[in-house]
Amino acid sequence: MESKPGSHKLIFEKEGVYLHTNTKRNNQDTTIPGFIRIVEREGVTALEWSPLEDQGKSTPAVMYSKKDENGGEEVANFDPGYEPDWAVISTVKREHDRVPVPETGHWGAFSLPMSELYSLRRARFALGRNFLVVTSRGGHPLPALHFHRGGTQELLRALRHHISLVPSPVDGRLYLAYPKDSSAASQVGDEQMFDDNSPDIVARFMQDPYATTLGGFSKVTNFFRGALRHPDSAMRHPHDSNSHHAADDEPGFELITPGAELGPRPDVIRGPPLDNWEQFLDAEGRVTDPDRVKQLVFRGGIVPSLRKEVWKFLLGFYPWSSTFKEREDIVRVKTDEYFRMKVQWKSVSEEQEMRNSLLRGYRSLIERDVNRTDRQNTFFSGNDNPGLVLLHDVLMTYCMYNFDLGYVQGMSDLLSPLLFVTQNEVESFWCLTGFMDMVHQNFEESQEAMKHQLLQLSLLLRALDPELCDYLDSQDSGSLCFCFRWLLIWFKREFSFEDILSLWEVMWTQLPCSNFHLLMACSILESQKGELIGSNHDFNTILKHINELSMKLDLHSVLCGAEAIYLQLASCKELPVKVQEVLGLYVPPSSDENGSVSQSGETDWLLSQSEAGASAAHQSCGYSAAQRPPPTYP
Repeated sequence: MESKPGSHKLIFEKEGVYLHTNTKRNNQDTTIPGFIRIVEREGVTALEWSPLEDQGKSTPAVMYSKKDENGGEEVANFDPGYEPDWAVISTVKREHDRVPVPETGHWGAFSLPMSELYSLRRARFALGRNFLVVTSRGGHPLPALHFHRGGTQELLRALRHHISLVPSPVDGRLYLAYPKDSSAASQVGDEQMFDDNSPDIVARFMQDPYATTLGGFSKVTNFFRGALRHPDSAMRHPHDSNSHHAADDEPGFELITPGAELGPRPDVIRGPPLDNWEQFLDAEGRVTDPDRVKQLVFRGGIVPSLRKEVWKFLLGFYPWSSTFKEREDIVRVKTDEYFRMKVQWKSVSEEQEMRNSLLRGYRSLIERDVNRTDRQNTFFSGNDNPGLVLLHDVLMTYCMYNFDLGYVQGMSDLLSPLLFVTQNEVESFWCLTGFMDMVHQNFEESQEAMKHQLLQLSLLLRALDPELCDYLDSQDSGSLCFCFRWLLIWFKREFSFEDILSLWEVMWTQLPCSNFHLLMACSILESQKGELIGSNHDFNTILKHINELSMKLDLHSVLCGAEAIYLQLASCKELPVKVQEVLGLYVPPSSDENGSVSQSGETDWLLSQSEAGASAAHQSCGYSAAQRPPPTYP
């Protein structure tokens, strides 16, 4: 039976629930008495809190708002986690920065639809006071609620009539919310549920895009179209008559035309994994030839028995020149440093945390991500698993190490393989810091690094395959936003767990260039060209198809393809400067003593550099300057 417009029904009500505002008045914490209710309004069931003075009002005040298209305030009580402009990174904001205070000086009420409820966390302090922290699906914890007369269990029982609440395997006081009768409710750790036919799919992507793309979805709106494309970018629709002019006006951006002859693409043969570590160590334990070690790892990876040791060098935990004795000292010092940082967050009482919205927000995000990270792996599966506790503790300690960045969704995916291989809390933490040194810009709130990488990927793909780029442009997919997850967490969700161990150690070598992950993306996209163009996919089905490649890709083929692409581009005599820069092949032209460019000019210089670039590519993979592809491995 449909609810009549304007109708509402009170389902549950509890008095004596105080909202903790985190503000100070006369050096006293401000708490506001009020009511917690479950209310159905026009068919939408919501959890609401309103202050005591608002009793009897039919419509509560709203705590959250967003800007409308004209810059004015638009009420958005259904969207507490709204972040504008394709907010692909979940961020935690201080509550006083994002919750407006009404002119009366009192905080407004909130209304959170059940569909937007992510979790509830109970906490019991001294003096018998019960606390409840509600978190929305945007990752934002609402101000703490104090049940001065008890009643948290009553509320949970009432909520269970409308949603499923599943205790977290990490914290028995944390309850994760799922739609009623959802299959995910019976499997703790399953990925967040998303309805393909939900009209709110874009809002969900804005709040949690990383998780949204974990499962297949088919309903995508114009929100994605051109989201990452600079308004004056060269990557425009091929039929846009102003495309060439816009590209010329774009500073630092070069239009890639199909005029460059790339030449044949070489065949690449992968090598065996590194299986003899001792041969590279001198009597005191120093690595005698780090470059050779990296070359072997790039060609074939590392045998599993050596990963625990070699990864610590690749990720900077151990310097390549360190001795056995120096490494023992490093472990001792780093262990002390780690536990000093861990004690910092461990010693924060729950009452203190109620007054620290930033730390509380980080904890909330970590708790929910731990519950859905690699749960199919035996190291993290089941309830009361010590692996989950270690995952949680290392991520919380990283917040102390880098509090400005804190925790951002996706970091748990970077940590889990490190923890699995090292089987050590301290070592996994310091390996994570080394990994984050490589990719930390991916997680910054501005997202400029991610947008820049997608533009670089567009440059490479257009140089490689203009036909594929033209097709993607014609379907409004030229921004390559569907590759976002690939680049954010280095293909963690695209390959099996074991394949990721092999892939990451190859990529950590930074050979043949620091942007090898972009070449990996090119290799995958080119392998899908026939399917994309042949099946005449449109914008939505392209997104769906790319998303469904997860766990269906052959790592060996993709790696060979990526290296072959690099060798093909590096051998090109007319490779555009911008592409050379992406591949790390560009060297500024020499100048005379007056500072002017030599008479040979940039064109002649580029021709000579393309030869040098090809030689450098071969040398980086273990070839001599005289060799030409196809390469062979010893």
